Amino acid sequence: MPARVIDGKSFAADLRQQIAKNVVELKTEHGITPGLAVVLVGDDPASQVYVRNKGAQTVEAGMMSFEHRLPADTTQDQLMTLIGQLNADPGVHGILVQLPLPRHLDADLVINAIEPIKDVDGFTVQNVGRLATGQTSLVACTPLGCLMLLRHQLGDLSGLHAVIVGRSNIVGKPMAQLLLSDNATVTIAHSRTKNLRDVCGGADILVAAVGRPRMIPGDWIKPGATVIDVGINRVSDGAKSRLVGDVDFDTAIEVAGAITPVPGGVGPMTIACLLANTLVACRRANGLPDAAP
Repeated sequence: MPARVIDGKSFAADLRQQIAKNVVELKTEHGITPGLAVVLVGDDPASQVYVRNKGAQTVEAGMMSFEHRLPADTTQDQLMTLIGQLNADPGVHGILVQLPLPRHLDADLVINAIEPIKDVDGFTVQNVGRLATGQTSLVACTPLGCLMLLRHQLGDLSGLHAVIVGRSNIVGKPMAQLLLSDNATVTIAHSRTKNLRDVCGGADILVAAVGRPRMIPGDWIKPGATVIDVGINRVSDGAKSRLVGDVDFDTAIEVAGAITPVPGGVGPMTIACLLANTLVACRRANGLPDAAP
């Protein structure tokens, strides 16, 4: 039978609804409104769309949205000054710098200037290190969303063999740490991995995050495996273009037990988890325990 299609869009909508409920409770009981600041440098069209969507969903969740749109020729010092101001602003609980930045700016320097407690992207060295050592941290939004979908689909992940194709700092590496924390057995595959087909074929959980359209065909997938496709690739289809994942969905759905579509799978979870992280950051900044999303 064809695989079950994991509806990330519906799951994300439910998560945002729960976050909005928690925000109302936070306002009512403590008089606190979470605030998310998003910084966009330059005029990259895709980044503008992402920032607009993040702002709209932040407001819908009852949070304060602060957008800082800077020209492409913004200097490193100017950007660092803004980050310092946002760090010091008690009304800002989460700071997100939209990537990529213009080439003349040092993204690592900018990201690590964000106070770890406000690092809702989970990218600072402090949060990455705390995740790796099993300590409380803010976790990168996309892998966090993937983990939520996996838990919802499979329940207990203990003992399952998870293969992650891709070793980026944004998805692959934090995804591995999260799966390890849930007691999965984890393999990270990448461009230098030998016999990639065989490695993928041994996975109970396959997470594809390489940014190559339809790289993984159905015959690489273990029958019944759960496939999480993080890839978002625009390809030409005749006179039109459309989005596809890193997995060949049409062949994979005939083999897998469950699979995320592209679009409508992992993508919606990323912004929902950004809001969840902002709520967590706000509560921690005010000495309150985390609220279950």
